[in-house]
Amino acid sequence: MPLPLYLLAVAVFAMGTSEFMLAGLVPDIATNLNVSVGTAGLLTSAFAAGMIVGAPLMAALARRWPARASLLSFVLMFAVTHVVGALTTSFTILLVTRVLAALANAGFLAVALSTAATLVAPDQKGRALAVLLSGTTVATIAGVPGGALLGTLLSWRATFWAIALLCIPAAFGVVKGIPARTGTTPHGMPGGSSLRTEITHLATPRLLLVMLLGALVNAATFATFTFLAPIVTDTAGLRGLWVSVVLVLFGVGSFVGVTLAGRLSDQRPGIVLAVGGPLLLLGWVALAALAARPVALLLLVFVQGTLSFAVGSTLIARVLYEAAAAPTMGGAYATVALNIGAAGGPVVAAITLGADAGDLGPVWVSALLVAIALLIALPLRRVITPRAGHAVR
Repeated sequence: MPLPLYLLAVAVFAMGTSEFMLAGLVPDIATNLNVSVGTAGLLTSAFAAGMIVGAPLMAALARRWPARASLLSFVLMFAVTHVVGALTTSFTILLVTRVLAALANAGFLAVALSTAATLVAPDQKGRALAVLLSGTTVATIAGVPGGALLGTLLSWRATFWAIALLCIPAAFGVVKGIPARTGTTPHGMPGGSSLRTEITHLATPRLLLVMLLGALVNAATFATFTFLAPIVTDTAGLRGLWVSVVLVLFGVGSFVGVTLAGRLSDQRPGIVLAVGGPLLLLGWVALAALAARPVALLLLVFVQGTLSFAVGSTLIARVLYEAAAAPTMGGAYATVALNIGAAGGPVVAAITLGADAGDLGPVWVSALLVAIALLIALPLRRVITPRAGHAVR
């Protein structure tokens, strides 16, 4: 894989850390800014909403810019929002910075995904996606726990400053790793198409199907991931320190999953989906049934992290393949699918909290969402496997 892909992954790591870090900072932010915990939780919702809206919007605005200029602008915008967030004493301003940070994140990821597809051979988009997503998975392994620790030792503002500082090597990587491009075609790529043509391509049934499946699987992932803490402490009866251990295990599993998928999703996506999908469903059911047993919980969290990201990243790779006719907006479509799931899954899971299923309600939601994806996908397996010229099965 080309070095520029790994440099882009550094920026994805910084942004992924920022996206997930609030889970451990919300109580301190609420106390410091004199708002309720529920109100402070809106910061997470604002970021997710900004990601969904921002991906197509920012990709459309930047489609005529050279890729390096677009990526650098988004990284710098992301850094500035965190500097302002670290300095402000107003919750309203902090909320606005989270929306702007999400727009920058969405724009960066959309352009990075489209750019990554041009840096590799036409049949290696899955591997390129795996490299980029490794930045997100490493964020869950090291960035998020590190940010939570920094916030505990110093303050939540220190974590915001740390994210801003992480943007410096990310910006350097963009400047050094992405070649300057000239010309008037989108992102300097040959054969640029009109924005209307690329948006019209969104109505393609194959593209809509893989976007839907990717969103469902990602929603299942984040439905449980968001509410792992009470499962660890209440259902399994472990001490609070084990929450970080479980999150790291999930993160390690997700890294393994995207790495394995990167090697298989280009040439054997049908196998990944046909085998990994049912196993993913069984894993969620097993987790719901065995969560009270600490050893089983630890093992299954790792397994589900692996399966979730293997299946999910394979589906998102299929989005890039199916959006090949939309070279500047394809990354935005993949980003939207990811974040509709990331935003919608926790919302549905939250409804089940306090119901008969108790803390395990989100896990059953994950199982249900994957089951729906399988019911949709299995009769249409020929549709979601590659067409001639995309990859072989």
